[in-house]
Amino acid sequence: MDASFKPRATRQVEDAVKWAAAEEQPLEIVGHGSKRKLGRPVQAAHVLDLSDLTGIDSYEPAELVLTVKAGTPIAEIEKLVDDNGQELSFEPMDYGPLLGGEPGRGTIGGVLAANLSGPRRIKSGAARDHVLGMEAVSGRGEIFNSGGKVVKNVTGYDLPRALCGAFGTLAVATTVTLKVNPKPETSATFLLGGLNEADAVKAMCRAMGSSAEVSGAAHLPADLPFGPNGDLPGGLGGTSARTLLRLEGFEASVDYRFRTLEKLLGDFGTPDRLEASRSEELWRNIRDVKVFAGSGTPVWRVSVAPSDGPRLVARLKAAFDVSAFYDWSGGLVWLSCNDGAVHDGEIRTAIAAAGGGHATLVRADPSVRANVAIFQPQPDALAALSRRLKGQFDPKGILNPGRMVTGV
Repeated sequence: MDASFKPRATRQVEDAVKWAAAEEQPLEIVGHGSKRKLGRPVQAAHVLDLSDLTGIDSYEPAELVLTVKAGTPIAEIEKLVDDNGQELSFEPMDYGPLLGGEPGRGTIGGVLAANLSGPRRIKSGAARDHVLGMEAVSGRGEIFNSGGKVVKNVTGYDLPRALCGAFGTLAVATTVTLKVNPKPETSATFLLGGLNEADAVKAMCRAMGSSAEVSGAAHLPADLPFGPNGDLPGGLGGTSARTLLRLEGFEASVDYRFRTLEKLLGDFGTPDRLEASRSEELWRNIRDVKVFAGSGTPVWRVSVAPSDGPRLVARLKAAFDVSAFYDWSGGLVWLSCNDGAVHDGEIRTAIAAAGGGHATLVRADPSVRANVAIFQPQPDALAALSRRLKGQFDPKGILNPGRMVTGV
């Protein structure tokens, strides 16, 4: 009989995992299910539902430290810190709309399991870089703690970093301690129109190497409607390419750095400026890849060296119908396969030809996800290390089996 466990405390998680390990019964680990369609379909009949393992354990705004249960909605956490003039600087994306679900349904445990981050990663790092400590239950049914609850404590960082991005295949996180940061007073976007993709990457990289402290750098090719109703100032609507550089901080500092970019990038054209409210909306759309939401076409997330991105996209466009845009100064390329085919072989071949990188299939039908390598295949030595790590944390293979790699 299929079982569903819904623990409210760490000890109940421990009991459920101990039972599963003793009976060698695999468990699917879920929060609110907003990322259930991300990765391979889990090969398990039983569910460990963490949606009731929720709540704020402690929050010390003056110390920039927050401790929460893993099932706490990320929207609740973001509101709490925002009410105190603070933020999660890694800017976690919301996969819900892209995967056909509701927005705002993700949990902090899911954010860390997928190691999510948004456009600010180029400045602030990914989710794993903001974890101070973690309590979790291994696949052996053992509770362990790593790290601490103060920003200066670096003891145990390695273990939380290993669990972030493991998609629940190594351990079940129950409580996490995060560092938070002051929220910027204001923001603005420096916007250049009409650049081709290669020139856009050059402009973004030049800006990132300057003193302007850019916290977001993206390029939206023509015909991708990212602004409100697809339109942006200066006539730069959905039919014109847009290169975007985000500036955040005190108002006087933002103004000064905007002028710095005007001088630095003068040879790329005259910029327009998006002020705070419209800038924030635009970057949320970029963060959540809303331009590809609402359809069922396969979507890929590709990490490459920024200078390699335009060459990669050009090669793919010559082979099939694909739409693409760039984040992280060109280092992150989002692809939509408009003909409905997954094109995994062509995409991985193009990545190798462009200089190397990593591709993750983010959206596809379950039958496709069960038969395609979702994540970038690892070199033999790294794959062997991953298997040994899995063997240490989850020797019976009961936690989210098959989520990342078939049979593991």
